[in-house]
Amino acid sequence: MSTPAVVVDQVWKRFRLYRERNQSLKSAVLRGRRSVIDREFWAVQDVSFEVARGETLGIVGRNGSGKSTLLKTLARILTPERGTIRMNGRVAALLEVGSGFHPELTGRENIFLNGSILGMKRRDIRARFDEIVDFADVGPFLDQPVKNYSSGMYVRLGFAVAVHVRPDILLIDEVLAVGDAEFQERSRAKFRELTGDGRTVIIVSHALGQVRDLCSRSLWLDGGELRQVGPTRQVLAAYEADLTHL
Repeated sequence: MSTPAVVVDQVWKRFRLYRERNQSLKSAVLRGRRSVIDREFWAVQDVSFEVARGETLGIVGRNGSGKSTLLKTLARILTPERGTIRMNGRVAALLEVGSGFHPELTGRENIFLNGSILGMKRRDIRARFDEIVDFADVGPFLDQPVKNYSSGMYVRLGFAVAVHVRPDILLIDEVLAVGDAEFQERSRAKFRELTGDGRTVIIVSHALGQVRDLCSRSLWLDGGELRQVGPTRQVLAAYEADLTHL
């Protein structure tokens, strides 16, 4: 058997909720006391799963279920308190609109900046530049500062860079919901191309139709806990049945 692309083993992630918090060293000195923790909140609790190479996995759950927190731990933006995560390959993450972009730089400049952040060499970015621009379809705005872009343009450009890096593992959080129907169709085609080439994709989404269409397997989080993981059709059926009982 081939080595899984992603192995998550008994991962826990905690956040501290403060009743009083010092926002700076100056604040701590002036107040003369430490931040006061009100309570601790476990956003992800004892979650374990594996993702095979070339698989597209969907992560679903209600608001506050821990989906985005889990994805950020996979992207190494957050560090779990317990457990281990093993990512076997180069990772690219598109977690929010405009992530990795500098608002004052142009679209052209941000392609090189974001590509470098994701591990591309400058010569490789140049070689794929036209493909990225064609896919992003930002037209005459390419040489305008991205702070002037709409959310849809932000997403198209960020997604175009991420997929043309050709990562081994691509992490996406909700952002595709911002794009129009044409962009979403091109994105689906690109996902199929990536997975057909042995790349792995993990998508967090509330758009169950999108998950059903793109993902062979899905994972359902509820209150930070893993409720079910398996074939998408079965997981979504159980999740939707649970929603109807609210």
